[in-house]
Amino acid sequence: MNHLQGLLQDGLIASGHVEHAAIIRRKDSSLRASSVGFLLDPEELSYIVKLFREPTILRNEGFQLSSTGYDYQCLRSDKNSIYGRVTDGPGGGVVLVKTSTLVILATYAAKMFPSVCVETCESFADYFRDKGK
Repeated sequence: MNHLQGLLQDGLIASGHVEHAAIIRRKDSSLRASSVGFLLDPEELSYIVKLFREPTILRNEGFQLSSTGYDYQCLRSDKNSIYGRVTDGPGGGVVLVKTSTLVILATYAAKMFPSVCVETCESFADYFRDKGK
């Protein structure tokens, strides 16, 4: 297990407040780590990184992630964070947080508390910001 994979597992998945997670390098939209069974293709990785470029459009139109199979209503979108809620389906949502070099993606299920997933993901991103990453 690489270092980022261990951090993802221990810092996000083991919290019990994140269903699936991934760490994406912004420079080349490459997957650095992901939770077991959470697969993202190269086109989706690039799409996720680009979501931060148009926050106003994102808030109006929402977004879709093929890795989860859901459409999301954007609840918050700014230069560092995007929060989305599943529009149709079992509930749950997604949290995307940007650092200088990475994008952290975390999903939560309907039975989980969105605010705790947000706090967990934002704190995880703060760890990388403190390291200059």
